[in-house]
Amino acid sequence: MESLKLLAVFAHPDDESMGMGGTLAKYSAEGVDTHLVCASRGERGWFGSEEENPGLESLGQTRTVELQNAVNALGMQSLNFLGYIDGDVDKADHAEAISKIVTHIRRIKPQVVVTFPPDGNYGHPDHIAIGQFTSAAIVCSADSSYKDFENLPAHRVSKMYYMVDGENFINLISPFMGDMTFPVDDQLRGEIAWKEWMITTRIDMAEHCGAAWEAIQCHKSQLPTIGALAEMPKESAASVLSMQGTFYRAFSLVNGGRKVETDLFEGLR
Repeated sequence: MESLKLLAVFAHPDDESMGMGGTLAKYSAEGVDTHLVCASRGERGWFGSEEENPGLESLGQTRTVELQNAVNALGMQSLNFLGYIDGDVDKADHAEAISKIVTHIRRIKPQVVVTFPPDGNYGHPDHIAIGQFTSAAIVCSADSSYKDFENLPAHRVSKMYYMVDGENFINLISPFMGDMTFPVDDQLRGEIAWKEWMITTRIDMAEHCGAAWEAIQCHKSQLPTIGALAEMPKESAASVLSMQGTFYRAFSLVNGGRKVETDLFEGLR
C-alpha cells in the first residue's frame, strides 16, 4: 500500500497551526506524510505601531522563520510557498495560481487535501481565493491533458476537506477573542460558525494539542490576534484546541454517507 499523504493549502503563516495544528500533529506522529503549501509569507500581518512596522520584506522574512519553526513543531514533511503577497492573494492570476498548486499536488501525490471553505472561515478574501484555487487545482491535477509548470504526470486526489469551525468551538473562544469582525470593501465580515450537524468529520487529536500549542507559540508576531488565549497555560490552551479537528468533506471518491467520520483517511486505509 502506498504511504498516506495529507496536503494542507492555506493563505498565510499561522493558518495551519491556529486552524488545524492538533490534526496535523496527530497525523505526523502516526507516520502520515503531512505537507503544507502557503500562498504568502504574511507580509501585512503587523500588529504593532505603524512607526515600527518593518515593511513587507522584513516582516515576510520574520514570518517565514516562524512558519518553518511551527512546521517543525508539527512534524510536517515539507513547506512550500506560492509567492504571493499577503492581502493580494485574491488578485493573483488564477491560471498561474492553479498551475502552481497543481505542480505541488502532482509532486507530493496526496490522497487527502485540506483547504479553506467557501466563506474563508471568517470572510478573509485571501482565504476564499486560496480555497477556490485549490479546488480548481484538484480538478486540473487529475486531467492528463493539463500541463503544469513542470509537466508532471496526472494525480487524482481521493478526498478534499474544508477546515471549518463548529458552533461549540466558536462559542467557547468568543469571550477570549473580543471583536472578531473586520471591514472588507464596504462590508463588515466575521466568523460564521458551522452548525454542528454540518460537520462531516471530527478528529480526536486531544493528545497532540500540546504540540499544536507549541506551534502556535512559534508565530510570535501573530499572538495578538488570539487575544487572551495567547496567555493561557499550555494545559488550558490544549484543552481549548482539542475542540478543533472539525472538517467538512467536500468530496470523496472512497466513502460517503452521513455517519460522522473520525479519520480524514477513512476509506483509504
